[in-house]
Amino acid sequence: GVKYGYSFQDTDDMWRAMELTRQYGFGPEVKRRIMLGSYALSAGYYDAYYVKAQQARTLIRQDFDRVFQEVDILVTPTSPVVAFPLGEKTEDPVQMYLIDVCTVPLNIAGLPGISVPCGYSQGLPVGMQLIGPHLSEATLLGLAYAYEQATPWHNARPDI
Repeated sequence: GVKYGYSFQDTDDMWRAMELTRQYGFGPEVKRRIMLGSYALSAGYYDAYYVKAQQARTLIRQDFDRVFQEVDILVTPTSPVVAFPLGEKTEDPVQMYLIDVCTVPLNIAGLPGISVPCGYSQGLPVGMQLIGPHLSEATLLGLAYAYEQATPWHNARPDI
């Protein structure tokens, strides 16, 4: 978050601006994930974590490749639960990781995906994720647009 998102602008020193942006612009969960990633790549842990993660990534990519030999697009929930109520979030890191369980596999596999609103549950929005094979971004954007034109969910707003 220096060019996009939160950016600390009260300094002319580029390095200080990056430091402050990352210090104040990243929430605790993002900082936790950065620290875990840095730890996994550090000396002595590279083989134990990174190499094994790359092997798991290869298996995940191969699984998706097999699926896309049979279907053109996958439709899944974006998240296993509805959105948090405004102003609420969990401090439990495990719960935060579980919220990403539907999006992480395609990110690991390097696949395009898009989330579109598909309804409400308990007054909170629910997302539908469209996943395609490599280089199918144009198809996914077209499908998402067609879905939004055929349904009212993209215009709906929850009561606050």
